[in-house]
Amino acid sequence: MSPPELMTVGFSHEGGMDMALSQALLRVVARGDRAPLTRIYRPGATVAFGRRDRFRPGFADAAAVARELGFTPLLRDAGGLAAPYDEQSVIVDRFSVEPDIAEGVRERFDAMAAAVADVVRGLGLDARVGAVPGEYCPGEHSVNIAGALKVAGAAQRVVRGAAMVSVVLVVGSGGRLREAVARIYEALELPVDPAVTGSLRDVAPALEVDDVITALRERFTPGAVEVDPDTPLLGAARALIPRHLV
Repeated sequence: MSPPELMTVGFSHEGGMDMALSQALLRVVARGDRAPLTRIYRPGATVAFGRRDRFRPGFADAAAVARELGFTPLLRDAGGLAAPYDEQSVIVDRFSVEPDIAEGVRERFDAMAAAVADVVRGLGLDARVGAVPGEYCPGEHSVNIAGALKVAGAAQRVVRGAAMVSVVLVVGSGGRLREAVARIYEALELPVDPAVTGSLRDVAPALEVDDVITALRERFTPGAVEVDPDTPLLGAARALIPRHLV
């Protein structure tokens, strides 16, 4: 059996490329052109808007606020509401072959959220799975600290033949993200309690992003072989960037 593959390439200064590469990977896995794999990377400062957000009257204002605060506004394909993150976060994307588009959605969500919570508990924090009242982009597969601070959100996209489950784990920049949540949700006219927007460093100030990446790699990809995107994959990703731009 071949060892699992891990991709760590990120494009934090190329707006939209990180998101587009994940979508390109989903497509090639669905076609059977590459084996299932995991991608773990640090993103650039982004506000990932849900497709529903763009139909809200305040969407243009919310995107302008994102830019003012130094975030690139993008439209993601997976569901949910606006979610800000930056270079002090880590994203884990898991790509799997799924013959039946209608099966396994909840099981994949459950497994991903539980695994991320296990990683955070391994770092010495009281991680729990579940929504915190008033959180941004609410979901039952959020990961929180002690039921008080949301530190991770999960999303999933399923296409014919494959699925991608993605988690954004916020390590630092808690204050910056709280301001972004407050102002962007105000523009979108959506209820939110910015105070429950959190980061791991809000409760563990000495924690480093690299420590979190190491723990995630040990949990998700032990013994993995690191791979880089090839030229055709990068070309396919760049062709998808326009669909994510605001």
